[in-house]
Amino acid sequence: MTDLVVAALLLVAAAGAAWLLRDLRTLPAAGEHGARAGSVSVVVPARDEEASLPALLQSLRDLTVGVHEVVVVDDASRDATAAVARASSATVLPAGDPPEGWTGKAWACHVGAEATSGDLLLFLDADTRLSPDALGGLLEAHDGYRGLVSVQPFHAVVRPYEQLSAYFNVVSVLASGAFGRRPAARPMAFGPCLLTSRADYERAGGHAAVRSEILDDVRLAAAYERAGLPVRCWVGGESMRMRSYPGGIRQLADGWTKNVASGAAAAAPGPTLGAVGWIGAHHAVAVGVVLVLVQTLSGQDVPLTHGHPALWLAAWAVVSWQLRSVLRSLGSFRWWTWLLFPVPLLAFDLIFARSLGRTLVGRSVQWRGREVRLDRDGA
Repeated sequence: MTDLVVAALLLVAAAGAAWLLRDLRTLPAAGEHGARAGSVSVVVPARDEEASLPALLQSLRDLTVGVHEVVVVDDASRDATAAVARASSATVLPAGDPPEGWTGKAWACHVGAEATSGDLLLFLDADTRLSPDALGGLLEAHDGYRGLVSVQPFHAVVRPYEQLSAYFNVVSVLASGAFGRRPAARPMAFGPCLLTSRADYERAGGHAAVRSEILDDVRLAAAYERAGLPVRCWVGGESMRMRSYPGGIRQLADGWTKNVASGAAAAAPGPTLGAVGWIGAHHAVAVGVVLVLVQTLSGQDVPLTHGHPALWLAAWAVVSWQLRSVLRSLGSFRWWTWLLFPVPLLAFDLIFARSLGRTLVGRSVQWRGREVRLDRDGA
């Protein structure tokens, strides 16, 4: 009976994740949008991005259809961000220190939007990179749905420590609820790429409506919903990539610490429950297999060991294979990331605990040399 109960619970968790991701859609193929491309103003908020900007700006120059303008908003960078942007022929605007009550990124996006003149606004993080026909796909998506178009780029994973982002990537799309076939209970958006008309942006209140929010992308989606405007999400596939946290494991930990606990609180209950169940199943399998190995090697019964060893080995195969299938859609993660899933799972646990502590106890997080307070009104 124990084996049947364990197997049923694990299968329910796996099925729940599959249900939440059954419409994991990539950007549509590019249509005929040459005229509309000329009305796109690209806004890139950038703080200490001298290493990332050249690839993004080159990809914008390589687009098959050109945009109206590219504006890099220098968010008080301490490196050569502004010089790199100017060398790539982008317009550079200094954001200065954000006013009281504003986060740095929200202020930079606001400054950029105010200074541009295109009918369409494309907000891009500095670590994104577009394929030559990506803009056509974005415009095709916007033509179909209007409102706010959001893309989570394909995660380019280069160095071994970057594999530790695996569970954060999966949990982000699971808990978003954006990829089920029914409309999400709460609208969600991914900050690396946002496309909207200027009219819709102003109707939703723009970044001024989310000025104090760490998760400005998620809160911006909520502002669009309040204004009666649709929000639609895609994953980048071959059209759009990003390389997050190339600066080392400390940067990776700080980046996810800033986002993960607040993101968990912002997600709708249903998708959150599904993500928690899925993560819980992975923990159960990892612990179950370890206990079985200890019991086998020691020749003694280990307390709390339930289920036949074959069940746990089969469960390991199932959860790792499902993780593999999801990660292949989200990033260039290596085979050992999913086969040895307890390693990135432990990283997820440690960083989530760090984020939770700083969010609930310290009431602040650190990012890019700034302290972001969580105890302001509306934060």
